[in-house]
Amino acid sequence: MSKDGTTPEAPRSVIVSDREHGLPYSKGLMANTIMAAGLSPARAYHVAHVIEERLLSGTRESVTNEELRELAVEVIRSEAGERYARSYLKWQTLSELDVPIIILIGGGTGVGKSTIATQLATRLGIVRIISSDAIREVMKGVFSKDIMPTLHSSSFNADEVVRDPLPKGDDPVLVGFREQVAAVSVGINALIDRAVTEGTDVIIEGAHVVPGFIKPENVGDAVIVPLVVAVDDEDLHRSHFFVRAHETRTRPQGRYLAHFANIRKIQKYIRSLALKNGVAIVQNYNLDSTLASVIDHVVARATETAAARPLRPAGGRTSARAAALSTRLKEGAR
Repeated sequence: MSKDGTTPEAPRSVIVSDREHGLPYSKGLMANTIMAAGLSPARAYHVAHVIEERLLSGTRESVTNEELRELAVEVIRSEAGERYARSYLKWQTLSELDVPIIILIGGGTGVGKSTIATQLATRLGIVRIISSDAIREVMKGVFSKDIMPTLHSSSFNADEVVRDPLPKGDDPVLVGFREQVAAVSVGINALIDRAVTEGTDVIIEGAHVVPGFIKPENVGDAVIVPLVVAVDDEDLHRSHFFVRAHETRTRPQGRYLAHFANIRKIQKYIRSLALKNGVAIVQNYNLDSTLASVIDHVVARATETAAARPLRPAGGRTSARAAALSTRLKEGAR
């Protein structure tokens, strides 16, 4: 109640009529969906605010989801550009299909995989992130150091426990790394199969997510998006360890810098396998631009894969509805 004894009017809102319970438009929820187009949180919230202003400037008390989507595309186009508008529309179309999206982020130690995975999950609304290091820790409890010594070392110093004799000309750093990756990949492939079976979106990240080693048996109706993160600039790559040591206080940079040559060698090896297997390589020089590039790749790969497959529509929709969604995906991919 105000000082003059009157009750102030509640701020006007516009209802999204075909949402459950007819909930009012939310800038926060809209900003989250817009971030999937590659916009930063601040820019996404600004666009969501402009959408709200447009809604409140009219006389209508409600809009449908489809009308809200059309308005969002129009505002994104005017505020951020055509590229982001198309990306938003593609992502929204994909969200209507009942298929899991599984994103695999590989790369050498210290290139920023964990940070990218966390930020990507927030922007795409994915709640499950699994680190390949966590998988390795579980496997260490199953296989003793005597049985599988490379599991009990870091990816960049597995050469120290490689058993002799090595084939002539083989690099012990890469031999140890491959042995560890081959073991951890068993767990990664099993997790992918489980996510496909359950229909669950997931991001799996880590140095063990290496192109050529990841070969899940059950891909079914799923969109699997592999990519490799790299930092070609050696000084910038080295600086990541100082930043990480400062932020976590549990990862002193000395140990990583002592094995920096091995880390760079492994990054080069992962890059070569990415090129061989047609997996995208994303340079991480700036987090916002890197995330935008990753989201662009995820949307493009998901659109391409989904449009090429006879996917099941969400919620048991009719085949005609599924066909219409597939057509929209194909048109968006052009």
